[in-house]
Amino acid sequence: MQELSVRHLLGIKDITPQDIQLIFETADNFKDVLNRPIKKVPSLRDITIANVFFENSTRTRLSFELAEKRLSADVINFSSSSSSVKKGETLLDTVNNILAMKVDMIVMRHSSPGAPHFLSKHIKANIVNAGDGTHEHPTQALLDSFSIRERLGEVAGKKVVIIGDILHSRVALSNIFALQKQGAEVMVCGPSTLLPKHITQLGVKVETNVRRALEWCDVANVLRIQLERQQMKFFPSLREYTLYYGIDKKLLDSLNKEIVLMHPGPINRGVELSSDAADSNHSIILNQVENGVAIRMAVLYLLAQNG
Repeated sequence: MQELSVRHLLGIKDITPQDIQLIFETADNFKDVLNRPIKKVPSLRDITIANVFFENSTRTRLSFELAEKRLSADVINFSSSSSSVKKGETLLDTVNNILAMKVDMIVMRHSSPGAPHFLSKHIKANIVNAGDGTHEHPTQALLDSFSIRERLGEVAGKKVVIIGDILHSRVALSNIFALQKQGAEVMVCGPSTLLPKHITQLGVKVETNVRRALEWCDVANVLRIQLERQQMKFFPSLREYTLYYGIDKKLLDSLNKEIVLMHPGPINRGVELSSDAADSNHSIILNQVENGVAIRMAVLYLLAQNG
């Protein structure tokens, strides 16, 4: 059996195109499982997984928990808001206490970039990064690419634009790495205040006009404005942002081709996407949610083989 080249999934930067391919082929098999009447397999029956979330999350956490239960793993959930972290306990002490309960794998979300990388140097359990600050969110990028592959046949040669708050987004960075490793062309689009200064060094095109970006692309991955991560104002108002960067059905219909519309969620309806665009036949947003469970099952299963 093929194996991943890594013991942890810390970021897309660390994995190879072959790893991505292996995860997708494994996810294909698990997607078949998810469509059966009995949606469980005993693959991780002997494994205990801790979901350690130091930051709020709904979809990612539910998706991981469901993936773990579909694989028959034992699952424990940890939330920092109701834990001893509030009493001043360090990250390493918190995790070592969890590992003392014989946990094999940790799925971790943290507001500090590099937190899972730091942990991976100090503990034996496999770690899956479920988002670290504004750095990476590898499983989101994998499910996004998997969804493009499902809709368009392959990722190689496709033109993908990531639109919105690139500066504060971990999804954008992971997607850029994942898409480039699979041979796609990548563009970023948004107000210049929301584009990182040296973004072109990643080999992406840059566009500030949303219409030109949509005319160029095959796929538009639209990001949420991350107001909770912004320490200052990057644009005058949400209304103005929507006026220049919001995407609605009218704009999509005026393009001379059909493009695929994606969003990692949660959607701010009426800001980056109108309801008629989000719910249109261009959109594969709900497919992304469905594929998230299969991708996370594949990642957990493959890492468990490398335990």
